[in-house]
Amino acid sequence: MRVAGVLLLGLTLLGLLLAASLVPARAGPGERRPLESFHPTLGVHTRLTDEVEPWKIQRTMAMVRQMGARWVVEYFPWTYIELAKGQYDWAHADLVIEAAEAEGLTLVARIDHVPAWARPPGTSDRYLDERGMREYGDFVAAFARRYQGRVSHYIIWNEPNTTLEWGFRPVDPVAYVALLKTAYRRIKAVDPRAVVLPAALAPTLERTTENLNDLDYLQRMYDAGAREYFDLMNIHAYGLRNPPDDPPAPDRLNFARAALVREVMVRNGDAAKAALISEAGWNDHPRWTKAVRPAQRVEYTVRAIQKAEQEWPWVVGVCFWNFRLPFPARNYNDYYTFVDQEFRPKPVYQAVRDYATR
Repeated sequence: MRVAGVLLLGLTLLGLLLAASLVPARAGPGERRPLESFHPTLGVHTRLTDEVEPWKIQRTMAMVRQMGARWVVEYFPWTYIELAKGQYDWAHADLVIEAAEAEGLTLVARIDHVPAWARPPGTSDRYLDERGMREYGDFVAAFARRYQGRVSHYIIWNEPNTTLEWGFRPVDPVAYVALLKTAYRRIKAVDPRAVVLPAALAPTLERTTENLNDLDYLQRMYDAGAREYFDLMNIHAYGLRNPPDDPPAPDRLNFARAALVREVMVRNGDAAKAALISEAGWNDHPRWTKAVRPAQRVEYTVRAIQKAEQEWPWVVGVCFWNFRLPFPARNYNDYYTFVDQEFRPKPVYQAVRDYATR
């Protein structure tokens, strides 16, 4: 028994030492680590929403910087933070923002997900009525006030051109612009230097009340006056099975569809604004019909960075989905990641790091 106890203690200490070796040394107060990238458009979506261990949050941001990324997009669910009206739990958001700040990364905060207290009973956590929009305005103002000077970019909602993300109601560009207007004004009143982005739209060819073609939806946003209520366009640009240089076309879904979003901007007198691609990427699931081979994923990812830098001067960043998942999704999402749950780099991580930091 004594031998077993000593062995157990030794294994415990070994585990603690191993965990400690994976935690990056923290920057000093006010100190930021220098970025190592020669390609400032590179970014990732970190998806730390469900990561509870501080050292893993820190490790994620350190590996993002070491890969050469400048941008990180992170999701901050409203319902996780404002537990009841005016009652906030900022602990997890603080951890994520401090970790990004310590690594010198530019953090883009996406805010949505309606708490139960702010919506009618029995509705979806994406359901916003007039009262919910006012409450959302209060929350984004509180968020901007707490993180002023530390969080510079805000995404207002996600893919509202799909009924799933619009509370299982018919999609409504006019109502979404009302939400964008409310959030824009509340954030700017607190932090005039903040950069506000509209929700990225889901690339889709459908034209129904459940899922509306992203280019049509964007035009209707402009028709409703959206131009005055965002500073930087926001785009989702997944490649699916097509290479980055597959040409854009209204009847195709590919990475270059981002150029069609740009055309809508220009037609509406918004050419002076730049754009952030906040989600992009290719998937290498061995059996998913929309996936590519692992070697193609590596090639397409690096080429997408090059294409944005060389051909799209209006793009400030390309953020790939998804750096790491805290636990296995056990579906195609596991094959979008750059590192696995144990932080083991995948070939796409190595290739992007080699390209970005050389």
